[in-house]
Amino acid sequence: MGTDLPVIKMTLHASRRALERGTTAEEIEEVLQTGVPFQAESGRQGKAKVFKFEKQRHGRYYNQKRVEVIYVEEDDTLVVVTVYVFFGNWR
Repeated sequence: MGTDLPVIKMTLHASRRALERGTTAEEIEEVLQTGVPFQAESGRQGKAKVFKFEKQRHGRYYNQKRVEVIYVEEDDTLVVVTVYVFFGNWR
């Protein structure tokens, strides 16, 4: 990827899951730029990052949320396949 930031493309599925699961396009971009990489299933790549949350979701209070972005690289584009969001506490 070099010093240039890659183009980020969200699939419709990923956009829907992000909204449904409680994250934003800005957070997804931050995860892709500064998150911790991990190997996802089916040859896909993943990155994860923990964010401060400090509010309620579905009637429960959470200090943090962990956003995991699953993507594939196509030329100079990162195609976001899906997004997972977990609420809780991480160190």
